[in-house]
Amino acid sequence: MKTVIKTNNLSKVYTNTAVPVHALKNVDLEFKEGEFTAIVGPSGSGKTTFLNVIGGLDKPTEGHVLIDDVDIATMKESQLFDFRLRHIGFVFQAYNLIPVLTAMENVSFIMLLQKQPKKEMEKRAKEMLEQVGLSDKLDSRPSQLSGGQQQRVAVARALASKPDFVLADEPTANLDTESAFNLLDIMARLNKEENITLIFSTHDQRVIDRASRVITLVDGAVDKDEYFERN
Repeated sequence: MKTVIKTNNLSKVYTNTAVPVHALKNVDLEFKEGEFTAIVGPSGSGKTTFLNVIGGLDKPTEGHVLIDDVDIATMKESQLFDFRLRHIGFVFQAYNLIPVLTAMENVSFIMLLQKQPKKEMEKRAKEMLEQVGLSDKLDSRPSQLSGGQQQRVAVARALASKPDFVLADEPTANLDTESAFNLLDIMARLNKEENITLIFSTHDQRVIDRASRVITLVDGAVDKDEYFERN
């Protein structure tokens, strides 16, 4: 299986505090194409920092992040913006939808930035909203959607541009039980059917129970790295 992400000696220290915070300590990990990984651990263990660093949203203090053999840790911000746009999908706890845009327009937004042809963009956006069960909400704005529906739009947006992998930071944290299960069913199906690489940071046992790999961080270091057979 193809290696999508590789980290070498990855460390992150925050120095804008009274005492330096070592958020990540010498993390060496590889992620293969099609894996469904949950990053777990107590609050402050480095889960979100790890996602931010491998997603190019934050710079490591030391070490390397190789995506398709390209070290994003050495990129300038302008290069990173373009790289994220074309290679990485993000799903955030807070949805981060644009309030004035419809579901269709929100899903199309990344493809618009990529300057994809309008017809292809609209076709892909409709397909992805159908995949997440929102074919009847194409023209709805975020304020007209439930929390679960908004998060499904966010998932459709993350996947629409066919990224190399998707990073999801606590995506079920604000959802009720039914919405969380629906979202996980959708993402697990897309993981299997389209071989999409998913990396979640989570406290949610429902997510952990779906993941084929569970990495436990403690104080910024890898404590466990376990693989599971899932149906």
